[in-house]
Amino acid sequence: MTRMRKTKALLIAAVISLLLTGQLVVQGQGGQGGQRDDRKGGWAKPITVPVTIRVRERKREVEMRFVDYILKEDGELQTILSMRKPSENPITLAILIQDDLVSSVSTEAKGLANFVRRLPPGSRVMIGYIRTGTLDVRRKFTTDLEKAAKSVRPPMGLASASPYNPFVEVIEGLRRFDSQPLGRRAIMLVSDGLDTSRGADSSSPGESLDLQRAINEAQRRSVAIYSIYSPSANGAGSLLGLNGQGSLERLSNETGGRAFFEGTGAPVSFDPFLKEIDASISMQIALTYLSTHPAKGFHRLEIKPLERDVEIRHPAGYPR
Repeated sequence: MTRMRKTKALLIAAVISLLLTGQLVVQGQGGQGGQRDDRKGGWAKPITVPVTIRVRERKREVEMRFVDYILKEDGELQTILSMRKPSENPITLAILIQDDLVSSVSTEAKGLANFVRRLPPGSRVMIGYIRTGTLDVRRKFTTDLEKAAKSVRPPMGLASASPYNPFVEVIEGLRRFDSQPLGRRAIMLVSDGLDTSRGADSSSPGESLDLQRAINEAQRRSVAIYSIYSPSANGAGSLLGLNGQGSLERLSNETGGRAFFEGTGAPVSFDPFLKEIDASISMQIALTYLSTHPAKGFHRLEIKPLERDVEIRHPAGYPR
């Protein structure tokens, strides 16, 4: 059994498991306004989140089996409404590339274009470049993967193109998802992750206000962010480079994605990272559950597998 077939088998098994345990409730999403939850005596609202189910590598062949997990919001069990698999719900993906990255990244344009070409039919792709004060969208969301692939170009590699703060343009990219259908959503971000708009201190993962805003907007729109680190042409020092990596890692971890980097320099090749991202989004499902917490504020999400060799990546929560 090939790896792809094993992955599909595990995702199918996850759905079967939920059906058998009675967790999967056959209902619609209930619209945007929520519905009455008589158990709580209040209003409940359907929430959709990107979830990646991954079986950790083992020496022996992974057998098809059920994947059980529990879902809690703010510490309370919630009712699952639906689980849409990749075959049922094509990915909506934005690829955002910082335009002032070091010149060696220019050789990765071909690999990024081929990554787009290999996406499953029906995938929606947007290509954009992050530069000073703007997001240059070279291709709006389209299902024409060849046109999207041809829109990928090498970054300019000039310090004059530095955005000083890539997260403002990430937020702009996230707003482009508002016109797209709900479901499986992701961003691939190639960036140095540095917010120097308010001085060097703002580059810290815990200090950047716009990093936190980007996390909030991604969680609100159910977009998982996969980030690849590369230094920029302005020659930032190793300490700033570590801050940039920390910011990208926080952005990805809290939105249900994953961050990739190789030391503090430019990666020798993006190919291993692209393979990992391709595997991750091919195992991403759109999970919709009924939230029973209508209060405004941040609601923490916990999705825990009941088996040790299963890893589940999901957003840390969402703001309401």
